[in-house]
Amino acid sequence: MNYRSLGISQRAIRCYEPSGLILATPPRCNVAKLFLQTIKFCCQVLIVFSNTRQKHFSAETISRCRSVLMDKPYLRVLSNPPLENPILVEGLPGFGNVGRIAAHLLVKFFDAKPFAELYSPTFPDYISITSKGIAHLPKYDFYYAPMEKNNLIIVSSEIQPPMDDVVSHYTTCDEVLNFAESLGCKFIVTLGGVPITEDKTEIFVAATSNRLATDFMEKGGVIYSKGKIVGSTGLILALAKERKLDGVCLLGTTLGFKADREAGFLVFKFLMKALGQEIKEGLKEDVALE
Repeated sequence: MNYRSLGISQRAIRCYEPSGLILATPPRCNVAKLFLQTIKFCCQVLIVFSNTRQKHFSAETISRCRSVLMDKPYLRVLSNPPLENPILVEGLPGFGNVGRIAAHLLVKFFDAKPFAELYSPTFPDYISITSKGIAHLPKYDFYYAPMEKNNLIIVSSEIQPPMDDVVSHYTTCDEVLNFAESLGCKFIVTLGGVPITEDKTEIFVAATSNRLATDFMEKGGVIYSKGKIVGSTGLILALAKERKLDGVCLLGTTLGFKADREAGFLVFKFLMKALGQEIKEGLKEDVALE
């Protein structure tokens, strides 16, 4: 049987080829390793069979199998919402937590619903505990928010890949863009913060084209010239440009590394205005970052 064509690892083949089974186990495998390999092998078999016999295994079963393997990033799709001309909006932790706060405000404003999750073995090696004491792996959450002209796909998280793991940043950003393109996204918005030394409120703009940069400057933004944008906020924008996608990055000025709720609200407000919806000032008092 050609296991490689089914996506089963060579190590699993050596350990579990029917002609040898346990007798073919590598000599250094102890009981714990053998047990883990058995679980992984069973998960791989389930995933392989699911490709040809979808009715035999639920999506949740297959998703859990992939989480056990966890040897590369994978997406867990929770639902398939109706999407029309969707715009991807990314808001992750960073300077002043501005991007994440702005994305959180979008989720709250639209009552957006989660529909997919991205996991990766390169995410930080800690878990988060909910207010009810429930543990979960670090992940990116994708939310669906309907609008009159466009639907929003909001991606946010409480984590990013480690700053010194450059490959992980590129891989994760590619996964986000692959998923966005598969859903029909042709426009990308990334949200973040930019540190300053004086108390000055501005929204800086970077874009994938001169036309878009000028357009958002006319909406009240300031061109972010000769600077650097670190992390996913910058990489997603630049990688989108390489894919011939349109996109902008909105950066709110912030004084430090502490969560800057005011800057997050201003970025949120600026984006909503650009999307054709004015926001009342009192909203920031009603919505807090959880």
